[in-house]
Amino acid sequence: MHVKRFEDAKSYEAPNHWGVVGLRLQGFEEGGPTNQWVGLSQFLPGGGAGPDSSPVEKIYVILSGEMTVIVDGKETVLRQYDSCTIPAHEVRKIENRSNHVCAMLVVIPFPKETK
Repeated sequence: MHVKRFEDAKSYEAPNHWGVVGLRLQGFEEGGPTNQWVGLSQFLPGGGAGPDSSPVEKIYVILSGEMTVIVDGKETVLRQYDSCTIPAHEVRKIENRSNHVCAMLVVIPFPKETK
């Protein structure tokens, strides 16, 4: 078992994101997971990301607040405990349009070259 305490989580900057603090909860450390990493993204009101895509799929889980996910012009609002999968290469934009911080768990497989 690999335990990582919240106070030991390191922040990271994700490209093409704004108004967000990202914390790496699991992944990229000795003894950690070998097939995915887990981050906690805390988006301020007006924060967001994109439009962009990635070569691997992503899973978003809303822990608190809400997030608007925009794919092909269609907007979907995710609220507490809602989740979605963003397939590899799907262009998406996300926006926190509320006045509350949105806490979102992000699960991403490692790219093949970093395994």
